[in-house]
Amino acid sequence: MKIIAVRTKLYQWQGPVKTSDTIFATPLSPLHFQNDSQAAFRFFSWLVVEIETDEGHIGLGNAGLCPDVTKKIIDSKLTSLLIGENPLNTEYLFEKMYRSTVAYGRKGAVIAAISAVDIALWDIKGLAFGQPVFMLLGGRTKPAIETYYSRLYTRNLDDLQAEAAHYKADGFTGMKLRCGYPLTDGLEGLKKNVEMVRVVRETVGDDVNIMLEAYMGFNLPYAKQLLKALAPYNLRWAEELLLPDEIHNFAKLRQYTDIPLSGGEHEYTRYGFHDLLQTGALDIFQFDINRVGGFTEAQKICNMALTHGVEVIPHGGQMHNLHMVMSSFACPMAEYFPQTEIEVGNEMFWYIFDGEAIAENGKLQLDDTKPGMGLTLKTEGLEHFTILD
Repeated sequence: MKIIAVRTKLYQWQGPVKTSDTIFATPLSPLHFQNDSQAAFRFFSWLVVEIETDEGHIGLGNAGLCPDVTKKIIDSKLTSLLIGENPLNTEYLFEKMYRSTVAYGRKGAVIAAISAVDIALWDIKGLAFGQPVFMLLGGRTKPAIETYYSRLYTRNLDDLQAEAAHYKADGFTGMKLRCGYPLTDGLEGLKKNVEMVRVVRETVGDDVNIMLEAYMGFNLPYAKQLLKALAPYNLRWAEELLLPDEIHNFAKLRQYTDIPLSGGEHEYTRYGFHDLLQTGALDIFQFDINRVGGFTEAQKICNMALTHGVEVIPHGGQMHNLHMVMSSFACPMAEYFPQTEIEVGNEMFWYIFDGEAIAENGKLQLDDTKPGMGLTLKTEGLEHFTILD
């Protein structure tokens, strides 16, 4: 089998966007003079990669991180490395792409590009062998995938309470909210962040896990104060409290608190996660397979994490992550972004792909008989997209 074509499609959303009350901490929020510290972290485009073989298989990959740049990297740098190669040689092809781009890659958009390609190659594997990707990765390790509801974007306490109550009634046994008040709001903002957690805890009771995300928006002193104030609320984890390169400060923070710390959504390859393990920085890894290096790297990271007692709970609920969760004992649950109006960008995959798993009573199921990723591209309802080949 040989690769005969690599095609990239950039889906750009031109439709309505919800902008009211979606405000939470970001890496820009510690800086003064930022009218909208979230603007740089909203994304309204998505990249799809199609890899075609001489036997007629077409594998689908995707990237949500910096998709316009990622498209350019695949088109100008990676495609020539892939044409004529056997798509089943995923280990070799990952190393070929990684080593060919290492001088300017290693992290960020280049690894996202490699990830999108790797996902498509594994999709081809599944199609070629007539098996779901998770069966090729190791098979079924759980009867269904436990999920946690991941939104609660609002700072309005009444709306926050209503949303949490609604999704508890839907059967979710975990839910994650965001820190609505940035570092520059000081102690007053810290108290308001804690108040948001208090409202959710009192709404859902003690039998639902609560997680809090800071999206890289705080520094070490603030994080210490926040974690101390959050101690009574029994958080399942506190997520991305610091910038991702502050590995040494994560390690300090982990020694300071009993609340589990999570991160890794913005870390890359086995090398980055090896550093996190060596420093004892995190209790939970949250890579996204369409950023971290694809399935090829994710498997290695899961195996490393398992031997160190670190959980892996990937970022995002898309099918590429779910196949990894289903196949690994390192992964106890998955994140779940429900289908909603476009607001931040994570919602777009619902509008592009058919076949995404839908939660029922807080759980997700994958089909043992559906080969590959189990996804196809939508052909209808795309009127709000501009698609660039």
